[in-house]
Amino acid sequence: MTTTSTVAVDTHHDAHQTNTGISNNKLAMWLFLGTECLLFGGLISTYLLYKTRGNGDVLPTDIFDIPFTSVSSFVLLMSSLTMVLALSALNRGEVERSRAWLLTTAMLGGVFVGGQVYEFTTFVREGMGFTTNPASSAFYTLTGFHGVHVSLGILMLMSLVVASVQGKLKAENAETVEIIGLYWHFVDIVWIFIFTVIYLIPAE
Repeated sequence: MTTTSTVAVDTHHDAHQTNTGISNNKLAMWLFLGTECLLFGGLISTYLLYKTRGNGDVLPTDIFDIPFTSVSSFVLLMSSLTMVLALSALNRGEVERSRAWLLTTAMLGGVFVGGQVYEFTTFVREGMGFTTNPASSAFYTLTGFHGVHVSLGILMLMSLVVASVQGKLKAENAETVEIIGLYWHFVDIVWIFIFTVIYLIPAE
């Protein structure tokens, strides 16, 4: 009887696992992030090709405010720490503390997006719109796509906060937070590459 019960439990467990030893949901997220690497790789390559093509107009590199963007970038990177703290708290069964860290992560992401919107509006006032030249188009497309990804991540985080308030997010649901955390960390890591390519590597 014990053997039969054990087999039944193992069969149920395996139904949610892949041959890699991770769950189907986590594997799906990793596959999705793989496709996102290709997307951002293409966008970064495009920017590198067009970053000096200003057609006589203002280039993005002419009006960057690197100190401001550096602070904004630091805020986004700190959100990865709060995401880790949220997952750690939930694994310990500290639901309220986990909720607070999730909300903090979403707020830090919101500050980053707000800084990006401010930067965009400032650039437009300086005379660099989306269609001003190939360089500006490549810049807005790359950073804009990243901003959209951060915004989607904020929505995911807020859905976790709502689920937590409703009592649906507990220690046994920690993998859901971990999966969304994978997405959030990916967005942060991608920004490190974008920030380096756009703001730190000088135009030739």
